[in-house]
Amino acid sequence: MSLPDVARVGAAGLVTRPLRAFLAAAGIAIGVAAMVAVVGISASSRAGVERDLAAIGTNLLTAAPGQTFGGEPARLPDEAVEMAGRVDGVTGASATGRLDVAVYRSDLMPVGETNGLGVLAARTDLLGPVGGALAYGSWLNQVTLRGPAVVLGAEAARLLGVHRVDADVRLWLSNRWFVVVGVLRPAPLAPELDTAVLVGWPAAETLLGFDGGIGTVYVRTDPDRVTDVRALLARAVAPAHPNEVLVERPSDALLAQAVTDRALTGLLLGLGAVALLVGGVGVANTMIVSVLERRAEVGLRRALGATRAQIRTQFLVESLLLSALGGAAGILSGAAVTGAYAWFRDWPPAVPVWAQAAGLAVTVLIGGVAGLYPAVRAARLPPTEALSVP
Repeated sequence: MSLPDVARVGAAGLVTRPLRAFLAAAGIAIGVAAMVAVVGISASSRAGVERDLAAIGTNLLTAAPGQTFGGEPARLPDEAVEMAGRVDGVTGASATGRLDVAVYRSDLMPVGETNGLGVLAARTDLLGPVGGALAYGSWLNQVTLRGPAVVLGAEAARLLGVHRVDADVRLWLSNRWFVVVGVLRPAPLAPELDTAVLVGWPAAETLLGFDGGIGTVYVRTDPDRVTDVRALLARAVAPAHPNEVLVERPSDALLAQAVTDRALTGLLLGLGAVALLVGGVGVANTMIVSVLERRAEVGLRRALGATRAQIRTQFLVESLLLSALGGAAGILSGAAVTGAYAWFRDWPPAVPVWAQAAGLAVTVLIGGVAGLYPAVRAARLPPTEALSVP
């Protein structure tokens, strides 16, 4: 038989029993969709991390007070930012300080309903080092820096229900109204700012009782000098007690997240493989039942001159087509799930070509293995025995 004849004869069993073929292919499709979606979501996540790092850089360092030898909270010198800025290789430095103040959307809110938001004192030069940007509104300036005005992090704005900026949008802090003048975009390298309400440093001292203690120093470095600056930063911000300074590189956390995603991807791929194996068993079961039901057809074709090889090829091609259809549906479904999830998380969608090719190749392999025994069994049926089936 020619190749088109082989395909036509192999597809005959699928066309005459569409519901059974659909259910068997669905098992394969679910397994392939799970594997493609897992790989695609993982790849999209890494692409998102790489995009963020490319946009904001990996050359941000932070310095925060740790503990003294006696176990007490350490305090950075008031000149820590200026001293950090003088380190060779530093291109910008700023800081925030944490206030023990609760923030509310209204003065009628219960005391405990703070949404877990923190209040930070901020300097006017903060956005440069942290790579921050405004979603709308304006950043603290020389006027709002000293008055009852705040800028919200992206998540803080969402939790407080702030979707615009004008004189009527106010928050209740320490028995005083503060006007919201701006909202920040998400800050991947400084996630603590996302859930923060930022107040000008002088206003925090005069209006909210802030003691001026530095909570975190943000240092932007020359990309080629990150390691050198990191080694010098603790001694620069606290020359007398460098051991009391915690120096970190925020981008390391994002890279560690990517590594964790790879480990989780391996686990989920294993679960997808199990689902694919179950689908393969379903295909094998479908083909065995098909052989039993079509013994009369096999006997008639053998009586008309079909060889064992042709009968074997017929059922093997049917199994391969069944698996290939399931694999193709699974690839499309997995890609669709990846695209939807990437859109929801604002990641660039990425479904590696190798994952799609591997998914289709694995399904064809499973189809061949699953259909081999039923095909051999059909080929071995004696014509007289097959035709005697009522």
